[in-house]
Amino acid sequence: MELPVEFRKKYETLLGADSEKFFQSFDEPAVSAFRTNPLKAQLPDYSEKIPHLEWSYYGKVSGKSWEHVAGLVYSQEPAAQIVGQVAQPQPGMKVLDLAAAPGGKSTHLLSYLKNTGLLVSNEISQKRSKILVENIERFGARNVVVTNESADRLARVFPKFFDLIVLDAPCSGEGMFRKDPAAIQYWDSDYPSQCAVLQKEILESALEMLAPGGQLVYSTCTWSPEENEDVVAWLLEEYPLSLLPVEKINGMLEGIAFPETARMYPHHFKGEGQFVAKFQLDQEGKTKKIKASKSNLKPEQKQLWLDFAKKHLAVELTGTLQVFGDHLYLLPDGLPDLSKIKLARNGLHLGVFKTKRFEPSFALGLALLPREVKNRVEISQESFVDYAAGQPLAVSKELPNGWYQVVIHGNGLGFAKIVSGTLKNNFPKGLRFS
Repeated sequence: MELPVEFRKKYETLLGADSEKFFQSFDEPAVSAFRTNPLKAQLPDYSEKIPHLEWSYYGKVSGKSWEHVAGLVYSQEPAAQIVGQVAQPQPGMKVLDLAAAPGGKSTHLLSYLKNTGLLVSNEISQKRSKILVENIERFGARNVVVTNESADRLARVFPKFFDLIVLDAPCSGEGMFRKDPAAIQYWDSDYPSQCAVLQKEILESALEMLAPGGQLVYSTCTWSPEENEDVVAWLLEEYPLSLLPVEKINGMLEGIAFPETARMYPHHFKGEGQFVAKFQLDQEGKTKKIKASKSNLKPEQKQLWLDFAKKHLAVELTGTLQVFGDHLYLLPDGLPDLSKIKLARNGLHLGVFKTKRFEPSFALGLALLPREVKNRVEISQESFVDYAAGQPLAVSKELPNGWYQVVIHGNGLGFAKIVSGTLKNNFPKGLRFS
């Protein structure tokens, strides 16, 4: 790979005798990996486990496979997976993923939260936030809201609110050169310093949202000290933060000047490039009281939902019910009023109100485990191909007409209506493929 001359000079100085193996690693193929989803009912067995990482395997998954479409697997290269593992939120925590698209770190955080607590998954780009929503819905989590905002606007709504904030910051992307050679075109010797300015601006807002005693995980996919250790030094100087040690596994190295932090180089670590640091904020200070979100359902809408839930669900879903247009969402408990910020996903999409009836969403069918639904119909891998293409499926004529959760290999894959032995396909048109 043809690397910029200034880049080579920089890392010859930084790495010394180790630089030649570093440069040689750019001519090797990028490493592919994926995580399995512990929120699902049944998971297939995979062979090449990544050491010391829960749910993680080397290899590729097809975007057209039933495992991917049902949310059982998520593609994410090994170095990027370290960020979620370092963050490792405890169940019940209030968590913010501040630069979340396309969703790898958010889905990893959701794996630890186990449908408890709260995740606010934010992406400032409207286009990228739509991709984030798709990946969050496929994962099937119920305790997440996707926002589409700048960090400073979020800080007005969530002052001293979060127990844990993860910022995988916009950066110069040096660690992605091998995976995405086009990123080299954007690099010059001044680019890392320019990125560091933006990173500090975002971190200033992030610290306004961190509760006393809360934790901050800061990461980049670059090796540049200007964006990594220099930012760490700035944070420690400007805020009452202390560094927490990051466990060095699978070839991770200590950061420069800060042994608590971690660096991932592809000639030592089987993956791409990453830097990660973990901080804890002092306990001093008080959290602020917030004005909680309230339900805005009309009585007739609430009754339609309750009738559907009583007839079709074997579990009671907790949270705040809100209508946006004709669409019904379930917001996680404990959220402030979100009316002043842009939302890309207002909690779990339950479905849509039609004239005197309620129709369940594809997202609800992904989020519910089969044991939580009263009526379900299993489809085969062969039938999945037609289902994903939007085709109706023939089912037993003995099945009564009505709504069913579509199930494949013990996992939910949306809702569909059965009428006279035919499954009317409700697979979203924007997700269909053949």
